[in-house]
Amino acid sequence: MRSHRTILSTAILLALGLASAKANTFEIRDFGATGDGISSDTAAIQKAVDTASQQGGGIVHFAAGQFVTGTILLKDNVTLQLDTNAVLLGSLDIADYQNIDAFTSGNGAGFGYCLIGAVDAKNTGIEGTGTVDGRGKELLAARPKGNSVRPFLIRFVRCDGVKVSGMNLKSPAAWTAHFSQSRNVAVGRVKITSLGLGNNDGLDIDSCRNIQITDCDIDSGDDAICLKTTSTNACRDIQVTGCTLKSHWAGIKFGTESAGNFENITVTDCHITEAQGGGIKLCSVDGANINNVRISDVTMDKVTVPVFIRLGARLKTFRADEPKQPVGSIQNVVIQNVQARATWPVGIVISGIPGHAIENVTLTNIMIHLPGGGTAEDAAVKLEEKESAYPEISMFGKKFPAYGLYARHVTGLRAGAVTLDLAAADARPAIQCEDATNLQFAAWKLSGITATNFPVRFDSVHQAAFTGFGKISPQVVGQGNNDLELDQR
Repeated sequence: MRSHRTILSTAILLALGLASAKANTFEIRDFGATGDGISSDTAAIQKAVDTASQQGGGIVHFAAGQFVTGTILLKDNVTLQLDTNAVLLGSLDIADYQNIDAFTSGNGAGFGYCLIGAVDAKNTGIEGTGTVDGRGKELLAARPKGNSVRPFLIRFVRCDGVKVSGMNLKSPAAWTAHFSQSRNVAVGRVKITSLGLGNNDGLDIDSCRNIQITDCDIDSGDDAICLKTTSTNACRDIQVTGCTLKSHWAGIKFGTESAGNFENITVTDCHITEAQGGGIKLCSVDGANINNVRISDVTMDKVTVPVFIRLGARLKTFRADEPKQPVGSIQNVVIQNVQARATWPVGIVISGIPGHAIENVTLTNIMIHLPGGGTAEDAAVKLEEKESAYPEISMFGKKFPAYGLYARHVTGLRAGAVTLDLAAADARPAIQCEDATNLQFAAWKLSGITATNFPVRFDSVHQAAFTGFGKISPQVVGQGNNDLELDQR
């Protein structure tokens, strides 16, 4: 006999199916849209959306055609549906775009404009197999001199119940898809091509809760998937799975803007390639508390630094009247089952700041292929703290004193079953820890070519244990170390 929960779930699914089958359909050409790729269809599209909303909701349907439009604002219970050969083309007149919610990004740019948007809407979205093309390069080239407006492709602000499914999203003037202070959002089977301009992010999840991102294919000029908090509202209960991420900067990043917390985040079964700014980057620099993050079953190819975790004290705000936060925290992060080919000379960087340690990070079953080539001069490098810097691995320069793991201002670090494979000899230590407490390293393997005599370097480390290092004999150097245990089993 089926459980009460199963029967209830089936009933809900049937009800949703019946509601979908009965949904009103509004053909866009019935409202005067031409789809000729030249004439502006903005007024016709907005009229169709408004009419659908006034009649209780429904589907605004686009058959084949090229529909030129400026900003369209979606309403409650209205979904845009694009057929395979239907294309929404962004207008090349910058005056056709609206600012629906202004804010300042982490690099100081003012944003808020978009092509397709919704504010305080319920049960809305975009679906189908068609294309939304922002024509970003052409739009920016056509702007009047001195105009700095750069519309996002789609934005959902303070919305509840959003679905973006099956679409091709391409060529925004800035970010591709921005979900801000929204909840109950599903993004699935979306293909994003966002290249050639600054800030060409793929998906930006900003101060949202209950978000599912599934089976997306993203090729972005900036961060592919970026979780951020431009408000003090938390980003929480987020699931990312089955995504292919090609990025000219970061594959998955938290915290370019980090005024609010990040809680209960899961990333699984993803592939990251050509990420020139790093593979997985977890950052809190504006007061966010990052807690309970699980990242697993990730492969990476041709990335700079596969794992970068940073707690800093930039402490910026991004919206008018938002209060500045105190220094945040990073704790309870698990990263496991990762295979990566790195192009930069360090595999994992974990860095808090003095007086603010990163807590309880667990690394398990990690395999990183590294180029090697580090010199004794590199091994002597002292990294600056850069407490207030923009959160990027590049802020520390191009030389690192260790090739496998560099960790400082940390407590409760667990790293087991880690394999580092060097393509060339490296004179730096495999592991370097500074100002660290309660460390456990188990079953590490160093393969490939190594020229170092000191695979481990500690400075001001308390309570550290090594287990199962095989033929590798960790040697500890540095000042202020105590309670160090070596167990060669």
